[in-house]
Formats: sequence, C-alpha cells, structure tokens
Amino acid sequence: MGRNARKRISYVLPLANSAGGHRLGVNGLAVDPANSVLYSGGRDGVICAWDLHLDLQRRDNDDRDPFADSSAPNYKPPPTQFRQQAQAHTHWINDLILAQNSEALVSASSDITVKVWRPAATDIQPPQTIGLHTDYVKRVASPGPHENWVASGGLDHKISLWDLNGAGQKLQIAVGDDENVAKGSVYALACSPSIVASGGPESIVRIWDARTGKRVTKFVGHTDNVRDVLITQDGDTILTASSDQTVKVWSMTAGRCMYTLTMHNDSVWSLFSDDPQLNVFYSADRSGIVAKSDTRNCPEMDEGVSVAVLQEHEGVNKVVAAGDWVWTATSSSSINRWNDVETAAEIALPESYKMHRSSIATTRSRYPSPPAASTPPTNGAAPKIPFKALLRMSNTAPFPQLFSKDSDATTLYSVTSARKPSEVLVAPDHGVIVPCRDLPDFSIEGQNGLIKHHLLNDRRRVLTLDTAGEVILWDLLACVPIKSFGKRHLEDVIPDVNTRETVAHWCAVDTRIGSLTCVLEENYCFDAEMYADELELEANIDFREDQRINLGKWVLRYLFANLVDEEIKRDSAFREELLANVASRANPPSSIQLPDSNINGWKDATSGPTSGSTIRPLNGFHLPVTTPGLHIGQATPGIPPSSAGKGSHHNHLLTPTTEEGSHLKKTSTQRSSTQDQSDYFSRTPTTNGNGNGNGNGNGNKKENSSTEGSEETASQSPAEDTHTQKKSKGLFGKKFGMSLNMKKFATSSEKTEAPKPAAADEKSEDSDSHSTKTDEKVIEDSFFGALQKIRQTYEEQTNLGTQKLETQIAPSLPNETPVLKPPVNTTILIQEDRPDSGGVADLFEGKVGSLGQQADLIEKCAPVWLADVLLRNQIPLKDIVKVSFILEPYRALLPSISSDGNNRLNANRMLRARKILSYVAERIEPASGKEDLEKEDAQLKPEEYLELYCQNQLITPTMTLASIRAHVWRGGGDVVLYYKANGRKEIKHAPHAGLALGPGSSGVSEGKASSEAERSSQQSSPGIIEGKGHVA
Repeated sequence: MGRNARKRISYVLPLANSAGGHRLGVNGLAVDPANSVLYSGGRDGVICAWDLHLDLQRRDNDDRDPFADSSAPNYKPPPTQFRQQAQAHTHWINDLILAQNSEALVSASSDITVKVWRPAATDIQPPQTIGLHTDYVKRVASPGPHENWVASGGLDHKISLWDLNGAGQKLQIAVGDDENVAKGSVYALACSPSIVASGGPESIVRIWDARTGKRVTKFVGHTDNVRDVLITQDGDTILTASSDQTVKVWSMTAGRCMYTLTMHNDSVWSLFSDDPQLNVFYSADRSGIVAKSDTRNCPEMDEGVSVAVLQEHEGVNKVVAAGDWVWTATSSSSINRWNDVETAAEIALPESYKMHRSSIATTRSRYPSPPAASTPPTNGAAPKIPFKALLRMSNTAPFPQLFSKDSDATTLYSVTSARKPSEVLVAPDHGVIVPCRDLPDFSIEGQNGLIKHHLLNDRRRVLTLDTAGEVILWDLLACVPIKSFGKRHLEDVIPDVNTRETVAHWCAVDTRIGSLTCVLEENYCFDAEMYADELELEANIDFREDQRINLGKWVLRYLFANLVDEEIKRDSAFREELLANVASRANPPSSIQLPDSNINGWKDATSGPTSGSTIRPLNGFHLPVTTPGLHIGQATPGIPPSSAGKGSHHNHLLTPTTEEGSHLKKTSTQRSSTQDQSDYFSRTPTTNGNGNGNGNGNGNKKENSSTEGSEETASQSPAEDTHTQKKSKGLFGKKFGMSLNMKKFATSSEKTEAPKPAAADEKSEDSDSHSTKTDEKVIEDSFFGALQKIRQTYEEQTNLGTQKLETQIAPSLPNETPVLKPPVNTTILIQEDRPDSGGVADLFEGKVGSLGQQADLIEKCAPVWLADVLLRNQIPLKDIVKVSFILEPYRALLPSISSDGNNRLNANRMLRARKILSYVAERIEPASGKEDLEKEDAQLKPEEYLELYCQNQLITPTMTLASIRAHVWRGGGDVVLYYKANGRKEIKHAPHAGLALGPGSSGVSEGKASSEAERSSQQSSPGIIEGKGHVA
C-alpha cells in the first residue's frame, strides 16, 4: 500500500428486494458434479451458489433414461434452489473456476483482483484476495484439481500464477514483452501443470512454460480475437475458439493447426469440456447456438458428429455441462438449464436423401458407435438426433453434405455456412439449423438490477432505471429509495422531479454492478453544502440563520456512526488505563537495586538477586524496551514543570547509576532540579540522596543551567557531544530553515487542545544506533495514525502531571450534522487508487451495522482525512468559490448602491438572493428613526418589499448565486442583477452622503480584500464585498 496513494470511500445503497440471485448478466459458471452445486459469477460482482438436486455423477450401471426430457410425463427433474451468495467484487466478475478438488472457487474481476472463496469450509470467510493486476482481469484458469495454484490474465498484458494458500505470486509472464508486440491483452487462458496457453486480440495463441514463464511456441492462424482455449490433460492438443467463427485444433507435437472446425456461423465465445482428451466438447457463439461435438472413435477429428443442442435468445457468455444437463450464461440475470443431447444416438436421416460422394453405410461406419454401457431404454425406441440439428464440422467434412434425389429441388446443406446468424431459425428449410432444444428445462431466475441513472441538480437525489423498466428516485444521504414512478422512460421523469439548484460536485455515482454506488474522494467530497432550513427533519433542531450543512461530512458522520461510537469507547478506556498507570506510580521506590556487573544477564532470574529479573547486557541496548526507562546507557533529559505549555515530548528515563557512572561522565543531562534519581515511573518531585536536587549524583550546580533551555532542547546521543542545543523544528524546517505556524490551519470547530507531540519524522539527523530516542513512535499515514497522535497527546499531558484527561475526540453534533439513519446493510468500501494503471483496489468491505466490530481493520486501511472528519470534525480547507456580479437598480427607479458608480461585487457562490436584497436595503435606505419603527411596514424584511431580477426573471429569495448563474444567467462574465421595489413599503431615498461606501471598500485590488472592506461588509450584509473585493 503506497504511502501517497489516494484512498476513497464508497458506499452502496441496498436495493429493496434482497432475494438471492444476480441482478445483471452472468459471465462465469462452474459446476461441482460431486456435490451437485452450480456456482455463478455476475456483472453485479456477486458469486452465487445453487443447489441443483441432480445426480451428476456418470455411472456405468445407470438405470435412468439418459434421453429423458422434462416434457416426458414420467420424469421431471427437481428445481434448482438458491444456496448462498457473496458480494465478492466491486466490478464485473469476468470468469470463475473451481480448483483444489472443487474446494476453492476462484474469480477474476474488473476490479483488478483475483479472489478465492471456500464456500464449503466449516468457517466460511468472505472471498479473500490472492492476486492483484493493474487492469481488468479477464480470465482465470486452473491446472487441475490437485494443484495449489491458478493462473490469471487480463488487460494489463500480464499472466500471473497465484498460490491458492495465500503465498502470493509464484510467477509472472509479460505477454506484451513477447516480440515487443503492442498488444498483449489476455482474453483466453488455459493451463495444465506444465504449460499455459493464452490468446487475445492479436489472434495469436501463445504457449508458455508454467515453471519458467518462457514462451514455448506460438500458433498463428486465427484472423480475429481468440476468445477461449482448452488443453488436453496430457498437454498435447489445444482447442481455441475465435471471433473469426472457427474452432481450431492445434498439436503441440506437430507444432501446427491440425483442424479448423466451422460448425458455427458467428463469433465463438465459449468452450467447455470435461473429457481429458477433449473428444467431446461444447462450443457457444454470439448468436446463442450451443454445439456439442463428439469425435470419439474417429480417425479424423472433422469426421465426428456436431449437434446444435440449444438456441439461447442472445449471445452465450459461458457454457458448462454435467450429467445430462447443460447450463448457459448470457447478459440476462437468469441462468438456463437445458437437457443435453446424447451424440452417440442414431441420427434420424430422411429416406429421400442420399449421401454425397459416399454411401450411408460407408459414412455411418465412420461415426462413433454408442458406448456399450449406454444401452437404449427398454420401454421404447431410443431417441434419435434430429437431422436438422446436425452441424457440418468443417468444410472438408463428408457429412452431412447432402443432395436431394430431385435435381430441381437440390439443397446443399453447406450453404448454411454463409447464412447470417439472424437467419438460422427462419422458416423450416432443408438447409436451416433447428436445435434440439428450443426451450430451457429450467430457468434460475435473476433479480432486477439498476442499469441507468441520472443525478439531479440538488446532487442529493438520483433517478435510476432497472432491468424491468422501473424508475425509482433515491436519496443519497438517507441511502433509501424515495419514490417509484413505475415503468416509464427515465427522460420523461427527470423534468418532473428536477429543481433549479446548483450544488457543487461532491460524489461520483455509478450503477455498474446493478446497485447505486457513491464514491467520495478527499479532494472534492467536502465541496457541497446545503441550507439547513431546506431540510425536512422529524426532529426539531434550532439552526442558525442561513446555516449551511456540508453534505460529505454529513453522510460520512452517520455511515461510520458505529465506528465513532466504538472509538469513543476505546478512547475512554485508554484514558482510564493511562490515569490508572500514573496513579499506580504515585509512590515510586526511593532506590532501585541493580545486579552486580559480573552477573550474566542472559540467564534466568535465579542467577542474580530477585531485583534483577529484567537483567540485560552491560550496554543496555539489546533488550527490547518493555518498560519506559529500562535501559540506562545514557542519561536522558526529563520534562520539567516549566515546559507545561511548550508541548515538550521527552520521556523521562533512569538517571545514571554508580555502576555505569563511568560511562556517562561526558554526557550532560538536562533534568530539572525538581527531579531526582528515584523518579523511576513518576515525576513526583522528591529529594534525592545527596540533597542537591539536581539528580546527577555529584552536586554539580552547573546542571541546573541546562533546564532553562530544556523547552527547546532534545536529548543527545554520545555522538552528539559537540552539540549544545537541538532546535525543535520539523523535517521541513530542518532542511530549509523555516517554521510553520499550524494554528492558521485550524477550523472553527476545533477545541483548545493540549500540546501535541512532534511529528514522527522529527528525528535526529546525526543519531546512531545508540541514540536515546528509541521511544519515538512512527506515526502512520492512516486512520490509526490520527489515533496515535491523540494518544500521544494524552501521554504528554500525564507526563506533565495532569490528573484528568479531557477527550480529544469531538465528532460533529446534531445541530451541525442532523441525525441520519442509513440502513444497516448499506455496504461500505475503502478503496485505494492505483495510479500506474488507473484501477482501484479494495482495501476493506463491510456493512454500516458492523463497522464497530471491524474497527481494527478500518484503522489500518482508512485514510487519515476520514479520521479527521469523524473524530475531530475537521475537513480540509479549500479556497471559497465566488461569483462576480453587477448590482444595478431596475430602470434607475431606486438609488445606486455606490456613489462612485462601481457596483461590481463578488460573494460566495452559496450566498442567497435575500442576502443581496438585505445588502441593497442597507445601502439605499437611511437609518430608521423612532417614527419609522412605529409604522406597520417597518417590520418587513428586505425580501418582502424588494425584488431581484436577472434576465427579466424574478429571482426567489432562497436562490443562490451559483443557481442564478447556472439556470438564469446561463453565460460567462459577471452576472447582472437588477433590484426594484414591489410597492409594499415606501422607500425613502437615503441622503447622498449616506451612499458613500465604507472607507477603502472601492479601492480593493483584484483578488484581495482590505480589512476595512471586510468590516464594512460584515456590518451590512455579511459575505458581499464592493468593488473588486473578496469575501471572507
């Protein structure tokens, strides 16, 4: 995890219907015949497990009818039932395989991760990441059930081998570096224990050594993208499917293409086979045709039988088969189960047809005979393969190229190879393919997912369209749906619910996984605000006038409410424990008995006196410091009471002892005269044994002079004897001789804090391994780092003698962020940008209701800016975005706001029109006298008797400058506004002298505001500066 990598927070709004199943198209299928379980991976990032309740194990003595159909009255297979699911990824799942004897389910996703899920484990864990690419991961492959690794490939031009037990990457193959090809994306991948085969857009099939990563060979022959690949168990034959509508058979021994199979008339997308020698395999294409090819007992592969098993309604992304069934995955959220076709059965040939260039007897003798075990049922004739379901395997195949006896009605079967996919199932014709199954045996129904969205102008509500055509309005803050508009066009609903507001961009919204996902990044999530009086809240909260609420801070506060509560509990426990430790050290021992120098400190405690149970070598630096001040190699300055307000952060250690005094004579100490050598755990001032109070044991008063500089002086190692003082500057200040006053970065919500510790990077430049600064902690650049700083503050306060610690955790209060109650099943994601690839890696996933229990994980991976918002109520400071405008009286019916004609102003883009009218009223009206206050119209607000116009449109008092510019002015340059009276109040023109502007207000330079101008604007209408001024 890179230190400077940007992190972001995403939350996924839960859909109302929580039934199991996919919400978008399905890309991956894997079947476990032993347990009769089907696994599916979808574009919604979900992996589902389905109980099939089918006997998928092929046995020699099978009494069931292998040709049974669901339409038969005497047999009906049981329905498939939902078993479990896991939200494994935050983007499309592109591929899915079973490994390690079907115990591990491995998925590849566009979220650049490869994850493993073990749903059959006794303690089911969520899917764990075993590998990370730098771009979309398109394919994943397993070398066999007994291997402990998988291979994955994607758009980053890399093939990686990952250990399934979490040992990380075993090998990486750079496909793009092979022959310096510009392309190298992996769209097809298969592997055996010894080789890896890959294919992609460059139409080349490459074979790699699975042990060394070296390219073994490459096969050139396809003319379009290679979409899928299979390898025989012995690794000698390779099957590839391509968008060029062919399936090619390659021989590793011969090093060339052996057969080009042309049974498809469209792009071939998927291959499947559970035959070790690939004698029986399935292929699926973009038109929805799934073909089953059987080449058993055939001397030439293209002499086998190829049957159109089924016809899907759209392109088949994945096909798998087991037992007597076939499953297909498409861009629909449903998965279809089909009855398989036995290719060893007889073919129903019309008697009116004869074989072309061969007799039927000759041709049939070359076809596979039914297996001996597969005896036809005794209760009737064996089903035959329909003649019109046969596919010609290749252009050189002798069958079924047939001619009619009637020369006038001659129909050449092979003309179907030139027919378009849409023409496959036209009116019955001798040359038209009619698949054996036109309807699925069973359909595993999916759910409806979101496929389109529109963010409204208020940027708090979103309209979505789902796969069923329903339009729903969502609240991004409450994380719930507001209203359903039924099945309508999304564009027709937008004008009905949109408003004329302009709110800054604060969140990115997408529906790529079928749910509404909001992404918050540090650089923009705190840019948007809304006025509190526009809220519709159940609780009655008193807000300040024109109080604005930051949307990003508001939603984060309650998405992580459980985490905040947990951190408050931990903070309270930490403070109590810290104070208890201080209290236990209130009465320190008057002396410490140390072992003689000749005792072997590495032996157990019985080798010396009982007080020497923590003995260590004489140098005092080899044992881990388990107690503050345990090592006594050098004297270290303590913290005198006089440094209470200076934020000193030195830990007090033991004073030199007589045994080691000879080693310490040259090291000057800086301990206060109020401390002594008996101060082992506490800073309670006592009098030392020699009565001089300087703690050095020799009565030298010179040591007291060093306490005056102890506020700015740090401890020195023996290598720093020549230094007399070390200035307390940060790393930046050391290098450039600069110091920064960090107070100006504080916000108004920040409380008065105790002195903070120095930054973690503030370390001695010249210290060696014997430096006494071993107590410095490295502050992590994470959520936990913010907690470290808070806890260091507590420790320093206790070092200064504080008996009561006030909490430093101050989350925002309901009057600043009104209470929200997002659903507990709202998903929270912490992600990290990968700048090298443009991808995003997931660091954490959890639910709103369980974030408190996952606090440890969040502390490790959450960004520090999230901790500042949640625990300190601090958001990053940014420059205020302002809008420049010109304010003039309508047709000169009222006085001008400026006596010198300079009526150009600028203000915060969130300033409301009524504030502008208040500013106008104060500029053009004289001060009210007693008589004026007694009039009825004296209590009218400026927006009640003044009106503001732009582009001849009346501006409502609550419209902001940003909205006026975007929806009314609709142009560049300064916005021109006109004010006029509506007649509800008589406006007395102010004397000419009263029109003069405040001192210095008209002479403010561009981009800067004088202090007089700011004071003038605050006395009238806060937020507006005259001339070319600025707003505070």
